[in-house]
Amino acid sequence: MSFNSKKQSSFGDLYEQAKDWAQNDKPQFLEMLDQYLDLSEFLPSSFYSAYYKYFGRKREYGLESMLSAFILQKILGIPTLVLLVNIFALSSDLRDFCGFKSVPDISQFSRFKTKFEDNLEELFYHLVDVTEPLCRKIDPLKSDLFIYDTTGFEPYVTENNPKYINNIIRRLKNIYKKDKNVNIYAFAYQSMPSSAQVNQEIKQLYINGHFCYVYKAGIVTNGLGVIRHISFFDDEFKDNHPEIPVEKKSDSPDEDKSIGDSTSLKPVLEDYFNLHNHHYSTFIADSAFDNYQTYPFLIKDFGFDKAVIPLNSRNIKSDMLQPEYNENGWPLCPKDSSLPMKPNGWCRGKNRSPRFKFVCPKTNHKGGKRNCYCEEPCTDSSYGRVTYTYPDQDLRTYPGIIRNTDDWIDLYKKRGVVEQTINYFKDAMVTGNLKTQNLKSIKADVFLAGITQLLTLILADKMDKPENIRSLRSLIA
Repeated sequence: MSFNSKKQSSFGDLYEQAKDWAQNDKPQFLEMLDQYLDLSEFLPSSFYSAYYKYFGRKREYGLESMLSAFILQKILGIPTLVLLVNIFALSSDLRDFCGFKSVPDISQFSRFKTKFEDNLEELFYHLVDVTEPLCRKIDPLKSDLFIYDTTGFEPYVTENNPKYINNIIRRLKNIYKKDKNVNIYAFAYQSMPSSAQVNQEIKQLYINGHFCYVYKAGIVTNGLGVIRHISFFDDEFKDNHPEIPVEKKSDSPDEDKSIGDSTSLKPVLEDYFNLHNHHYSTFIADSAFDNYQTYPFLIKDFGFDKAVIPLNSRNIKSDMLQPEYNENGWPLCPKDSSLPMKPNGWCRGKNRSPRFKFVCPKTNHKGGKRNCYCEEPCTDSSYGRVTYTYPDQDLRTYPGIIRNTDDWIDLYKKRGVVEQTINYFKDAMVTGNLKTQNLKSIKADVFLAGITQLLTLILADKMDKPENIRSLRSLIA
């Protein structure tokens, strides 16, 4: 769908690609659009009202023309508005395609995104509803999968310059060059601010093996890789979900990401199902979402039959001998099943699942501390063995499907499509390195990428080419 490559494209390359597309494919492409797709058919009346109220009766450019230009930008993978304007200025065919008598300037394109970001979001949600039955028709099984992941969209800030983190690492290496026990990279992570200086909403994230400062977002696709939901975790999102805890930065970027991912899940699900009357049988996500609290609301509250989430090593008990349980659910001494462990009350730590604490039956208090007097202790701790029971432990163990069966493995393999869609949005539709700090503009770009993908699906369905739901270029051929 895009001519953009991972290598940096020059303006000349992009113009030649656009000119070639317009000259060679334009008649067939325009005929295809005229026959199968009327953009106005999908625009909510509220979008028209907002647009015409803002520009009045003497508007120079129609709403459909502006949207066509942005959709064309995503199709061709044109990374900046400067290039978009220059390419339009040099190609009358592309101006005709969008219905432009003259080319809008950069500020007009930029203002459109910031002014009508909410309307673009509404249009995206509408297209999700339009395309849901189409997805079910193409592949009922894959369309019944709800696949979730988080990512970040990088704005143009100083902290995203590689020199920023490299300078920190270089400085720490000089300070601790004689101390081989210091983990320089962990220390560097702790030394970096949790948000960008220009905007507190631009958060630090460890993503795909590197540190960056991003507007973090949740992405939902189905098993076809078709986008279903985009949710930015900005101040508006937090205001709508005050129950989300404010996380404190730890010394582990992986743990911080895991905690942040899992806390975002329930609010995103609430937003999605409040917007759409859809049902999915299977939820799929990576191990960052493995949490005792996750499984009950997935299965009981949101009606999923299965939750396919690998176990997170942070939540797996150690290799030491594990206790059995009596008929009342009390853990028993691992070395003497006739001895129930002693209940020690509820633990309700922040960002942790509620759990009940049991301690070794052979302990007593001396000097204000608990001490283990077992002759053959099963732990090196003088405190003695501690075991926790979780109210929802069975749902984690049996989340509607037996773990590591062939069915479980086959379903989890489908999770990769959400990463493919995220990469497609960032690379082919150039939302991965946007030259702006403005959140509204970045959100508009991402929603435009989603709109473009969903319009491709609608075209593929109308042309009876379901195999081309991801590629507008293949529809032209």
